This record gives sequence, structure tokens and C-alpha cells, in this order.
Amino acid sequence: MHMIKVAICGASGYTGAELLRLLSAHPHVEITALTSEQSAGKSVTDLYPHLIAYQSHLFEKLDKLTLLNKADLFFLALPHSTSQEVASFFYSNGKKVIDLSADFRLKNHITYEQWYKTPHNCLGLLSDAVYGLPEIYREKIKQARLIANPGCYPTSVILGLMPAIKSAIIEPKNITIDSKSGTSGAGRKADVNVSFCEVNEGFRAYGVTTHRHKPEIEQELGFLFNRSVNVNFTPHLLPVDRGILSTIYCKLIRDVSLDDVIEIYKKTYNNEPFVNVLEKGVYPDIKDVRGSNHCMIGLAIDKSTETLIVISVIDNLVKGASGQAIQNMNIMIDVDETTALKHLGIFP
Repeated sequence: MHMIKVAICGASGYTGAELLRLLSAHPHVEITALTSEQSAGKSVTDLYPHLIAYQSHLFEKLDKLTLLNKADLFFLALPHSTSQEVASFFYSNGKKVIDLSADFRLKNHITYEQWYKTPHNCLGLLSDAVYGLPEIYREKIKQARLIANPGCYPTSVILGLMPAIKSAIIEPKNITIDSKSGTSGAGRKADVNVSFCEVNEGFRAYGVTTHRHKPEIEQELGFLFNRSVNVNFTPHLLPVDRGILSTIYCKLIRDVSLDDVIEIYKKTYNNEPFVNVLEKGVYPDIKDVRGSNHCMIGLAIDKSTETLIVISVIDNLVKGASGQAIQNMNIMIDVDETTALKHLGIFP
């Protein structure tokens, strides 16, 4: 396998830094360009001293023409709406693009414009973009040149519900999703609401009924159910750096035991390298997946209300962003899907 040249646009943020951390162990990747508007001219280690493998790499401004011949594949860790034009330019010039923004996740541009309050100026690419959740769309990802990397909350929710939907044991109505995320999900920016003194020792809901991941969750669950779906989705801010825990409540429509459900989930994910279904009575902790590309799922049934309870955890920066992006890249370039991701352990 020859080396693939990779550029990261928006490399100075948390997802960009996480891409660099993970790609430092990738045997088939050469990092050839890193962009940052605010940190242009600085070295990677000026911002992230732990990324010492990249101490000679400098951030540069995002000049599309200059970057075009520097890389074969572009990771876009850019703000929503900014990615549209950049992705379109590189894609139309024959490059592979993995977009970590939301710009190509929603297939209905009207829904995108309603929730993101900005026009979508690349409608022709929406049908070309493949939603980058390998556990569902692996075969499409293999053929794709434009990947819409999923949101962090949707990743935890869709993986948590997919086996139950495919086995037709839950109804598509009255699904309630209670999710909690670490503060890195807000990005690397100055914002008093996610500053230490505001977050430490606190715990609060935010984006109640208005979070932009709601239509993404509904779109993908709707594809699985083959009908329109509405969910109750409430995210919360945990006073931790990283991690997502989603507790999902859904109505059972078949008389199944917990053993049956666990077997369904294990069978569904039997060959998936990054999804782990836990035994009866065992529930995951965000510490279990910190720094790794794994999703861990615990299951319970409340017989008194005929409710299936799914508890799903991921690291929002890895399986919820950069790790999943690399998993998608591995599929696109036809190398082992787990390359640079398989042996990631828990942070100390």
C-alpha cells in the first residue's frame, strides 16, 4: 500500500488535534498540510505540546488552490457552512473529502437551512455524500469520495437503536433520548458558558428541543424504520472534558426477554470491531471508552412499562468525530478498517 497524502483543514481545533494524535500511528498516511486561520505560521507543538511528532509542521491559511496538489484526501474540521465551498472545490477536482461538519449530513436542504440558519449552496453534492457510519453504510463508504462524518450524539443514538429497529422489537413513536456530553463537544473556542468556573460542579440541559442533532437522528432512524420518525432529544453538559452517554427509552412491541435482546444486539454487532455489547446487568461508563474508537452498549427492560432502555457511550472526539473519520478513511482507501484505531486504550 502506497502512502496517501492527507491534509487537515481546521487542524487547530479539538477534532483536528485528535486527527493528528490518531494519524501519528497510521502507517499509510503522510500529513502534507494543516490549516488554521488563527494560528497560521505557528507550529503544531505551539498549540499542542503533546503532538511532538508534528513539531516541524506549521499551520497555514486555507488557500484552496495552494492546497489542491498537496494532498489526495482532505479532512475538513471546519465550521458549519464554511465546509460547503471547500468540500465542493476539492471534490470537484477529484479529491477524497471527509467532512466533519454537518453540511452534508442532512439530505433535505430545507431541513438543513431551517436548523442551521444558513443557505445550502452545494445542493448537487447532497446526493453524492455518504453518511459515514460504517456499521450501516460500509459498502457505500467503500465507493464514496465525499463522506459526511456523523455527529457525536447521533452516533451514540443510532448505534444504540439500530439492532432493535432492524429486529422490529420497538415502535418508532415515543422514543426518548437523554444524552450527556463533555465540554469538548462545544469546540475549542472562548465561550463563557463552557468555561471552567461555569461548568465545574454543575450539570445542566441545553439546546432543549432545538439541538441541531435532532433532525440528523430523526433522518437516520427514519431510514432504518422506513418511515418518518420524531424523537424527544435532550442533551446535557457534563463537567468533564470528553465522553457521551446516551440513555434511550423506547416502547417494546414484542414480548422479548432481556436475554433475547442482548442476543439480538450481539448478533448484529458480532463482526463490528468497535461496538461492544455488555452482559446483563452491566452498564457502560464514559471512562470505559475515553480515548478509544469504541461504542459500548448496555441494555435493560422495564417490564412494568414495556420499555427497552439502551445505554450507549462513546468518546465524542473519537468515535463521535475524528476516530470515526479515520475509520471511514481506512474503508475508502481499502486498508484494514482498524488501522491506527485498534489498540487505543483508555487515557490515564
